[in-house]
Parts: sequence; structure tokens; C-alpha cells
Amino acid sequence: MSEMKEWVGWFRKASPYINTHRNKVIVLAISGETLQHPNFDNIVHDIALLNSLGVRLVIVFGARPQIDEALKKNNIVASFHQSLRITDPEIMPFVLEAYGRLRSEIEAKLSMGVINSPMHGSKLNVVSGNFVMARPHGVSGGVDLKLTGLVRSIDVDTIEGHFENSAVVLVPAIGYSMSGDIFNLSYEALAAEVAVKLDAEKLVYFGHDSGVKNTQGELLQEITVAEAARYTDRASGQQDITNLDQEQINQLTAAAKACQAGVSRVHILSYAHDGALLEELFTRDGHGTMVSVDHYDQIRPARLEDTNGILELIRPLEEQGFLVRRSRELLETELDYFLVDVRDNAIIGCAGLYPFPEDQAGELSCFAVDSTYRRHGRGDRLLDAIEARAKNQNLSKLFVLTTKTEHWFKERGFELASAQSLPGEKNYNTDRNAKVLMKKINK
Repeated sequence: MSEMKEWVGWFRKASPYINTHRNKVIVLAISGETLQHPNFDNIVHDIALLNSLGVRLVIVFGARPQIDEALKKNNIVASFHQSLRITDPEIMPFVLEAYGRLRSEIEAKLSMGVINSPMHGSKLNVVSGNFVMARPHGVSGGVDLKLTGLVRSIDVDTIEGHFENSAVVLVPAIGYSMSGDIFNLSYEALAAEVAVKLDAEKLVYFGHDSGVKNTQGELLQEITVAEAARYTDRASGQQDITNLDQEQINQLTAAAKACQAGVSRVHILSYAHDGALLEELFTRDGHGTMVSVDHYDQIRPARLEDTNGILELIRPLEEQGFLVRRSRELLETELDYFLVDVRDNAIIGCAGLYPFPEDQAGELSCFAVDSTYRRHGRGDRLLDAIEARAKNQNLSKLFVLTTKTEHWFKERGFELASAQSLPGEKNYNTDRNAKVLMKKINK
């Protein structure tokens, strides 16, 4: 029974994310190593689920290990320059053979529908085609890369037409030219180009690790484009992260370019972790590392130097009667109760959690978000952070007194309560006649 309740709870919490991603484009960049891993079957199941939830999916896939294996069997030594394969004409047949076989295998897995399997009833429509036009990479550093190419254009209209039929679009990392030539492409760079051209909501790379980690082995859940550039610059001597291998460098480089060109978020996940894609898309904490142009916001404990910013934020709300007026002196003595939402060194949100440990209750107080940043989820993120702090303090319920924002809190799980339900130490101002709203906190 407890497992069923847990499942129901998770499903309900995932509902907002399901609504957010419906009809949005997500590009999945899948390496040849991912396709070889036993967990790829589970990734296929998750792809089918996303398709059934109305997500518009493009799968861009690579084939490096498969090509390497084919060349090795035929005693052909592969040559590389600046991490790119030099694609001689004699190599191209093996490249095409690898991509042709992998495309068929992926299509076969996406077409499964065995009874009692996660794919039963999915009936995925999978399409592929000549969506990518390419050009020669040319000579780089004095080295001719031959049939290694760069993206010239993406056939966006055709791909979007397939979305209207709920199709999953499959894109191998090869491209064609007007003269009939075929070029071998970097799947990381191609995925970034596809995501940009399709105005994708997200771009997801699957790697051998769960993203970027610091030297203590802790996952960095979010990094900026500037940080990504620093991490991938071998000459920078970056000391606060673990050494990146070439796959991670390629993914971070492509992720940064995609973000700079307009993709809001790029995620790097582990292909070996079952459910990583669903965790990243449908849970608050996610699974891997997210790359974005900058840190959207940073929610952290308030500091003394934040006092002026908090006062500037709450004064207009106090004058309008939304908040109870606080003096600077009182605020400075209560800063330990506060969290602030900081963007570009400016306070754009704040909230206080005043604990009543004997009643296992906490008061949400002085909750404010700058008017410029409302309706963008900042309030929800701040409320989530307060609830997380309440859980850490072993509080079981959260209450708020409000005269103006009753419905906002009701929409987020708070319920009307009587003044008598407040903790005994909490004074209720009858002159203000504020509504009391209470929410249980699931531990």
C-alpha cells in the first residue's frame, strides 16, 4: 500500500512537468556507446512514454565505437585531428554501414509492442530522411579532414511536419550535399544545430557519467556557459572539477554553443542510470548537469549585506498592505530565518521561515517576489526552498497569514484554517484579520 501511495504521489507531482513539456521539442543526443549499453532498452521505453505524453522528439545519434570496430576488423587505422575523425573515402562505406545498421536497430526497438512490456500499445511512428545538408569541414590546422563535414542547413519544415503526425524523428550524424556527397558529422555538434533550428525546449546528451563533478565527486547540478568554456579549456588549469574526457568536452562545448544560440537549457545525463531522462524532466532535482547561459537565480540563506535589498523589495508591499511592516533593526535580528532569491547580485525574492518546534510548525512570512520577475515560477521556487528548509528542521506543517494572496497559496496546497489552529506562541492580530492558511509537509 505504501508503494502505491508513493507512486500516486510521484505521479501527481509530475503533472505540472507533463503539462510544461507537452508539444515542446526535446532533442536527444545519443552516442554510439549509449546504443551499446544494456540500459538503452530502458531509454527506449522512456522515449515511448514521452511520445505518448505529447513531447516532440528528435533523436540524433552517433556511431563512433561501431565505426572503430568495423575499421579494426578490416585492419584500417583511424586518424584523428582535434578530436575529429579524418574521414577518408575508403572509410566512408564503413561509416554508412554503421549508421544504416544502427538506424534499423533503433527503429526496431522503437517498434516493439510485446504484451506486458512498457512498449505495449505505443505504436510509435518513427521517421528518418535527408533532413541535414552538409559541407566539407575543409582544412583545419593544415590537415584536410576530407569527408568529415559541418552542418549547412536543417530541413525544419519537413521535421515539423512529421511532428504533426506525432512521429519520433531519427537523425543519424551524416549529411548530404547538393553535389551528392555524403559527410560524416559530429553527433554532438549536429544535435546542437538541430536543437537551435527547431527552437527546442531542451537538448539532452547521454554520457557515461551523470554530468560534471567537482573534485570531491559531487555532481554539479547547474553550470553556466562561461563555466563550461572554462572547464573545457585544458589550458585554464581548472582545479575545482574532475578531469573531463573527450566525450564530456565535446558535449559541454556543444551545449555552450546551443545555449548561446537560444536553447534555454541543455542537460547531460548518464546513459547507464535507469530513468535518468524521466528524473531530469519530471522531478525538481533532476539527475544530471544542466547547462544554461547563466544561473537563472540563486536561492540561498540571507546575509547581513542583503538587508538593503530585502527592505527595497518589501517596502512597496508593506505600503500596499500585503506585508506587515518591519524595521531595519528587526529585520537584521531575524535574518537567520530568511532565504533570498538573487539574480545578478540583486535581491528579487525573499521569504522567512519562523519555526515553532514544539508544534512542529513553521510560519512562512515576509514572502515577496519583485514584480518584474513574477509569473515566471520564482515564487514557486522560493516556496519549494522554504518547504525543503522546513523538512530539514523536522517541521510537519507550514502556515501563512495573508490578507491579499489567499488564492495563490490555495493553488499550492494550502488550506484555510482557523486562528485557533496556530501554535500557542503565535500572536494573532485581530485588527489585521488575516486569513490563516495551513499546509502539511510530506517528509
